[in-house]
Amino acid sequence: MASQSNTKFLTETGDTARFAVRFFKELFKQHQEVDEFLRQCFWVGYKSLPLVVTTAFIMGLVLTIQSRPTLVEFGAESLLPAMVAVSLVREISPVITALICAGKIGSGMGAELGSMRVTEQIDAMDVSGTNPFRYLIVTRILATTLMLPILSSLSNAVSLYGGYLGVNIRGEVSWHLYWTQVFNALSFGDVLPSLIKTFFFGFAIGVIGCYKGYNSKKGTEGVGRSANSAVVVASLLVFIIDLIAVQITDLLGLT
Repeated sequence: MASQSNTKFLTETGDTARFAVRFFKELFKQHQEVDEFLRQCFWVGYKSLPLVVTTAFIMGLVLTIQSRPTLVEFGAESLLPAMVAVSLVREISPVITALICAGKIGSGMGAELGSMRVTEQIDAMDVSGTNPFRYLIVTRILATTLMLPILSSLSNAVSLYGGYLGVNIRGEVSWHLYWTQVFNALSFGDVLPSLIKTFFFGFAIGVIGCYKGYNSKKGTEGVGRSANSAVVVASLLVFIIDLIAVQITDLLGLT
């Protein structure tokens, strides 16, 4: 049983890697589906924005309120804006945004493509002369890869604003002083690695969501499994990529 599970895991890992390689091959060919790509950008970015912004605001507010008593205990309350800013921008905001997108976008792609597979719509596109991989997969993965950094940047801004409100719930810090402390605390080594890894988050979410849906089997039951496994695997990959990114930035001395 264990050997079968290991074989299945290795086989699926290899199939996913080949799926990603095929994406890059199709990406650099002519006659890309620009209209579909823009539609996916709208769906991935704009449709996810309310959930991301709401979560980011609450995240910044709660982190500030929860961190305050500990800093007060050590007489370091003045460091609260700087601590919250570094924590949010480096780790919390990008990872939480990626997890939200893994749940919303990854499952949506898995379910949508899975439904198209079991109802033979993908086969019909292939027969009619349309390249289903380029139309359905390339556009979705590219949209997710490009839109996640934008969502993460907006999440950073909104969460820092939530932190400002959190600081002023039990204290009084001016708008100018708060943002001065925030920008003084943040450096190039905080912002750039955080932004770069969101591209990898988006790519992983797009690849997993599309792979699970595109290769869905066993009718409607397979659609549900595709959506569920897309969320689980994409979320796990987000944490793995984040761990690797932290190790790389540490080795490069950017932390």
